[in-house]
Parts: sequence; C-alpha cells; structure tokens
Amino acid sequence: MKHIILPLVAAALLGALSLTLAAKHEPATEADAPSVRLRVDVDRSILPSESTERAVVKIALDGLRPARRELRPPVNLALVIDRSGSMSGAKIAKAREAALEAVRRLSPNDLVSLVAFDSRVETLVHAQRVGNGRRLEEAICQIEANGNTALYGGVTAAAAEVRKHSEDGRYFNRIILLSDGLANVGPSSPDELGRLGTSFMKEGISVTTVGLGLGFNEDLMTRLAQRSDGNTYFVENSGDLPGIFAAELGDVLNVIARRVVIEIEFPVGVRPIGFVGREGTIRGQRAELTLSQIYGGQEKFALVEVEVAPSQPGEEREIARARVSYDDAINQRTSTLTAARTVQFSASRAAVVASADHKVQTDYAANVMAVAKDEAVSLVDAGQRERAGALLRDKARELNEVAKEYRNSAVGSMAQAAAPEADRLASEGLSNAERKIYRADSAQVKTQQSAGRP
Repeated sequence: MKHIILPLVAAALLGALSLTLAAKHEPATEADAPSVRLRVDVDRSILPSESTERAVVKIALDGLRPARRELRPPVNLALVIDRSGSMSGAKIAKAREAALEAVRRLSPNDLVSLVAFDSRVETLVHAQRVGNGRRLEEAICQIEANGNTALYGGVTAAAAEVRKHSEDGRYFNRIILLSDGLANVGPSSPDELGRLGTSFMKEGISVTTVGLGLGFNEDLMTRLAQRSDGNTYFVENSGDLPGIFAAELGDVLNVIARRVVIEIEFPVGVRPIGFVGREGTIRGQRAELTLSQIYGGQEKFALVEVEVAPSQPGEEREIARARVSYDDAINQRTSTLTAARTVQFSASRAAVVASADHKVQTDYAANVMAVAKDEAVSLVDAGQRERAGALLRDKARELNEVAKEYRNSAVGSMAQAAAPEADRLASEGLSNAERKIYRADSAQVKTQQSAGRP
C-alpha cells in the first residue's frame, strides 16, 4: 500500500460503542455451541463531518476455545524433513527431536505421514493413524543427512499423503516443512512455490515452513506459507527447533474453524480502497477473502481501508456489513455469521479523537510496517539502501504523529523502534540473518493472528 493516511487508523479495545449484530444461536449442547465470534470494528466510531475521510474497517474473528479438549477435530498432518547434506550433525539430530515432539503431542486417532528429501524424495510413513506412535518414532530416528535439496518434490509428496483423507470433513489438513538449504532439485523459485501454496489453499491444506540456519531461501519459504495461509519461522539455532514444533502443534491441535470465507458489503458513500496486509478481492462495493483456519483462543482479522463521503454533523451511517461462512470443526457443520457497524459524524475534533479504537490503530500500524519492511528488503536487494531507510523513516514519522494525536503508546513504541532501524538500514543494509528476520516477521504480522478475547 503506497499511499496511506495514518491519522484515520486508530483503535482500542471494542467497547460499548461497537455495534456488532451477530447471528443468535442458543446451543442445545456443549458441543453445539458456536466456535467463532464475529465483530466489525472501525478505527474511529466518530468521523469528521463535511469532508471526505479515510477510515479502517476491521473484520475480526475470535476463535472460542472448545469446552473440552476431546471436542477438537482430528489432524491430518504431514511432516516434511530436509535430510540433505547441509543438515548433518546437530541440525538433523534436532530435527529428529522436533519431529518426535510433534508425534508425541498427537492423539492416537490423528493421521500423520512422514516425508524426507535430499536429492530424491522418500515417503517414509504413508498417511495412517498415529496409534501408539512406535512406527513413526522408529522412522524418524532413522533419518540421516545426505545429498541435495529436492524441496518442491518433498512438499508435493506430502500433499499427496494429505489428500488421501482431505475430503473427509473430520480432519484438519496441515503440512510442516523443515529445511535449511536452497531448493536445487526441481522447481525452486518463490513464484513456483507461491503458486503451489495457492493451489494448496484451494484444497484446504496449509503449509507451515520452518527455515533453519542461514542457507535457506526465505522468499521461497515465506511465499509458500503465506499463499497457503500457514505460519512461517526462521530458526537460526537448531536447538530451538523442538520449541518451534511444540508452538506450531499448539496451533494445529487447536483448530476450531476452517474454509473461512469473509464477504464485506460497503454502502453507497463508502468506497473500499484495499486490504492491508492480506491479499483479497475488491469488486465495486464488495470485498472478499478466504482464510484456511481459525484457532481457539486466538483472533484473526482482515483490515480494509475505505474512503467515506462527507456527512452532516450528528448523522449516523452504516460503514460496513460482513458475512462470514465457515466449516465448524467442533460440531461438523457449516455456520454463517453476520455483523454490521455504524459510525457517527461530528465537527468536534475532540470527539473524533476520543472515539478512537487503539487496537484497530495498532493492528493497522503493525501491518503498514510489515508491508514497508517487505518493500525495504526489495530496495536493499536492488542496491537502494538510502531509499529503504527513507521508506521506514517516513513510516516511523507517520506512526509517531498518530501516537501523539491519539495518545497511543503501542503505536508510539513502533515509531521509536522504526526510526533507528531506518538509519541503520540506510547505512549498513541487511545481513543474511537480518533479511530472514525481516521476511519471517513481516509474514507473521500479515498472517494477522493474535491472542484473542476470551
């Protein structure tokens, strides 16, 4: 997003001013309770009157924790382990330890498959119930490092195993890919892996990528994860792998909704400009995007910047109406939620400032910075370090103005961190490790998953 007016991007906790109109449902049983709560938030509940304004609409989906752990859907998980020569020694040992940690967190009725790749791809364990896990653990312990990196083939082999049960609505489908090297056998560009991720997304399969060390292609790994709505991690020290796998399994084992479709309608006088941080579709007064899954106890959201036509002081108007459909993983049915949001207009600047939602502002600012960091990486790659630094410096200045006007300490902290980072970027550029951190952090922010409301 190249032209952003940040003063219209404020936010704080949803309060009494939030006018969320959600579908009512009285659960007959504990398992029948809805798994997702929908909210439509806006950066300010009061907008300046008699002028064209920009605002930010946030469609928030709160995943509710299942009342009992046994209500969670079973997992259809494929582990893909790089066993190329660069993984020898401590790396492959920690990779085995991390894979064992993953298997031990699964339930007997979960499905799991194991694929290893070097110059060639080998499916060590075809998709099957975990059972007592003994066969899986034996196969993991026998993985040794050797050869080149057929990453594309490893992922496609894992997808073939997941597809064996992907049509069974009971299962949540996930691939976890671990690699430390450049893909040098088969398709190997970020665009090719991005297209693969897009195709997986359409099938309801998410790929989480774990890049280990300094030799992997972070553009490829993040593109694959983002396009399939998966997570992405950069792990410099192999000793951190078991903890990363444990964190990822915490998400995988807590899926409460999948195949999530968000449709947003904007009334006449409210023009959608674009999604912030996510890829979505805008046609006229309608916007739409798809998410692969929602986790219990966490929030996922979409941000849309809009242009609002002038209104008279005291007038109240609807700004957006959302409809969300999803497959409820807990009670095995398709559910639909609707919600809408109105805003008021005032000639009082004090009233506008007081109505700010600091949480929406903070979410928006974080995504603006994530997009800017991705652009900065591209500029540094092109030898334009000064332009990269200037880009971050401009964003830091804009965030600081918002922080001061709306007294938002969280956005102020972002501005304070970005300013010296911009100076360092202009003078020194990015090291290999820093580039990977930029890509991974930006991807995780744009996944827009945070600790949700209870």
